[in-house]
Parts: sequence; structure tokens; C-alpha cells
Amino acid sequence: MSRIERRVERLGLQLPATPKPVAAYVPAIKTGDYVHTSGQLPILNGKMVATGLLGRDVTLEQGQEAARACVLNALAAIRSVIGDLEEITQIIRMTVYVASTPDFTDQPEVANGASLFLEKVFRDKGSHARSAVGCSSLPRNSPVEVELTVEILERGELDK
Repeated sequence: MSRIERRVERLGLQLPATPKPVAAYVPAIKTGDYVHTSGQLPILNGKMVATGLLGRDVTLEQGQEAARACVLNALAAIRSVIGDLEEITQIIRMTVYVASTPDFTDQPEVANGASLFLEKVFRDKGSHARSAVGCSSLPRNSPVEVELTVEILERGELDK
């Protein structure tokens, strides 16, 4: 188990198995020194951690928990491509989609559930650029969906 996975466990969480695509795409793809994930939903142990809209069905705290669950799935997808999360040199960018009512404006606070988690787990490598986007609905009635882009070690660096 990597140091990254141990930090996740110290937070009372666990990386899930690689999420299975619900349509025609791959969970993550490596290109050069980067890995990009597809949008990840807050599914843990085969169930959505929450459903519905922020501002109506889902509280801010539940939205933050859902964002964290999305990131766990994104990290599992990344691990399936690179083998070891220790190869991540930087979390580059995260996009957080928040299904919400028209009057809900706390999308950045929902996204903080994922951002703060990444900073705890990856420390200085966890700081990232981010967008928090409000939308009217997401697949499977999910309240949150997250995409990640990470930089990884160049293959030659692994041999040093």
C-alpha cells in the first residue's frame, strides 16, 4: 500500500475498485506526463452517496461528502492507469459539476469537499486549479461529478 493510500485510510476512507464506465468511455487515460479522468460520480460500495439537487434534496455537507467520493473514484481510475498513486507529481486541475437549484450559489463550497481532501492526501502536490460549475442535472441524478487532471513522473524519472 502506498503512502497516499495510507493517508486516505487515516482520514477514515478507502480507495474503491476502479469505477466501471456507465457508457462508451474509459475511466481515465494517460497522455504524455498527464492522466485525465472521465467525470466520476459519488458511487461507493455500488451506491450513490447522495442523489438530487443541492439547495433542495442535498445539504452542503452531503454535497461535500459526495465531492470527496467522486475524487476517491477519480484516484482509483488514475491508479488503474499508472499502477501507483506515488507517481503523481501534481494535481493539476479539477472540474466539479454541482447539480443545484437556480438559487443555490455555494458550488465553490461543495467543491471544497474535494479540494481540501486532495490537499490533505497529497499535501503541497494537492494544490490545483479548479472550476465549480452549477448545472440543472447530472447522470444518475447525481448531485456532483468530478474530473481530474494529474501530472505523473516521466518514465525515466522512475529509474533514477
